[in-house]
Amino acid sequence: MTTKLLFVCLGNICRSPAAEGVFLHLIEQRKLTDQFLVDSAGTGGWHVGNPADRRMQAAAKRRGIDLPSRARQLERSDLESFDHILTMDQDNLRNVSSMAKEFGPRSTANIRLMLSHARRADTLEVPDPYYGGEQGFEHVLDLLEDACEGLLDDLLAPPPQR
Repeated sequence: MTTKLLFVCLGNICRSPAAEGVFLHLIEQRKLTDQFLVDSAGTGGWHVGNPADRRMQAAAKRRGIDLPSRARQLERSDLESFDHILTMDQDNLRNVSSMAKEFGPRSTANIRLMLSHARRADTLEVPDPYYGGEQGFEHVLDLLEDACEGLLDDLLAPPPQR
């Protein structure tokens, strides 16, 4: 069975495409690509159709990570077609949760903060690097590599015994 993951940030050009790329890289390394469908989206539609921010692409490339997606806006149908929706911060978590509440019982996705899966991070929010310098993009990738490893481990773990 394929597990469907959607990573969500505000504009879908920095954090969520980076999370998508990091997760894709990780499952490729572990030869698990056939077990996952991975995508990203933004709660806003300002950048629809654009590739990831060039600074994020450059930072990811230095780590051997490709960011293949084009920005798209979150749609209601995502709430029923994805198993897990992982948001980069509290604002996006509130927006996605509000959308899910309006959608009602058709919204079946498990909606959580991305960094709830991190093992080493001391924060629950992935900061938006858009208006900062190069180091901000590196920091975001550090956080996402930690969280993606934890997420994959959590998804592959056997269910708890009752």
